[in-house]
Amino acid sequence: MTHKDTFARAEALLGTDSMKRLENIQILLFGVGGVGSWAAEGLVRSGVKHLTIVDPDLVDPTNINRQLMATSLTIGQPKVEALKKHLLEINPDAEIIALQERYSASTEFGQNITLDFDRFDYIIDAIDSMDDKVELIIEASKSKATLISSMGAAMKTDPTKVSVAEFWKVKGCPLARALRNKMKRSGRFPEKKFLCVYSEESRPELADSSLKGSIVQVTATFGFTLCSLIV
Repeated sequence: MTHKDTFARAEALLGTDSMKRLENIQILLFGVGGVGSWAAEGLVRSGVKHLTIVDPDLVDPTNINRQLMATSLTIGQPKVEALKKHLLEINPDAEIIALQERYSASTEFGQNITLDFDRFDYIIDAIDSMDDKVELIIEASKSKATLISSMGAAMKTDPTKVSVAEFWKVKGCPLARALRNKMKRSGRFPEKKFLCVYSEESRPELADSSLKGSIVQVTATFGFTLCSLIV
């Protein structure tokens, strides 16, 4: 099997110039859970070769129902390392940089890696921590990169309700509403507009559940939609 064979169908659809562009762009992805892991999958299968993935967590049994790299064999492994191994099995020529880090305003990355937002063409936000998400959105919006963000995929069951809108025009998403309210209270706002993947679907939370339920049909649709906005 040759590299040309791997992406022949994509090239037949997108064209040679688009495939060359996908090979050369630099993408930075924060969060490789139920949404981000599928975004990474779609990007690498579409011909993206330069991808940096950032996530602090280890694979947990509760991840298996919706996260790409979570299996009975990867429990306890760093999510980014398990995902990197999988992505390189798809395209051994890809450059996948895996950082087991949590993004926050005070994040310090390893001395051997300089994480300059301006050197990336795209930044994907697929994290769910409110404070960290606000910081990432604000800082990424200052850079030259195109920012794309995932809103809340939990408590959704209908993938046909997944949609795309500019951040300030997202409707019916509790996470988007909370993010905007937090920004208004702090007086800190993104410096440019950016697209979000979201769903207006509303479902009541179960009173006896301590977990926000989520399912792969929806989280993967969020992830693939993030991928499609780049491809």
